[in-house]
Amino acid sequence: MNSSLYLDPTSWDLALDSSGNIALAGEPYRLAQDAACAIRTFAGEVFYDTTQGVPYWSQILGKFPSLSAVKSQLVAAAESVPGVASAQVFVTSVVDRKLSGQVQVTDVNGVTTAATF
Repeated sequence: MNSSLYLDPTSWDLALDSSGNIALAGEPYRLAQDAACAIRTFAGEVFYDTTQGVPYWSQILGKFPSLSAVKSQLVAAAESVPGVASAQVFVTSVVDRKLSGQVQVTDVNGVTTAATF
């Protein structure tokens, strides 16, 4: 079983559980949160595996790609998370150069869960 630290969806920061310990994300939400993290990761940012992440600098920022091209990059990042069978990305807003939306992931057992990014 994989585990991830639970990130508060509003602040994207660590949260505490009812006992005052750092909270862990449970299944199936963990998979959606991990996909949202992958979407928020810039290519080259993960020092132990620089192939991970979205090519924001080289292909998106300052390049003015179509929304469908951006969404395909985000879907690819979400689908790179182990255990994700498929993903859909919904962009809800682009305000002051900040992209917001939701990723819906389906795991290998057919369970679909969503997280915001």
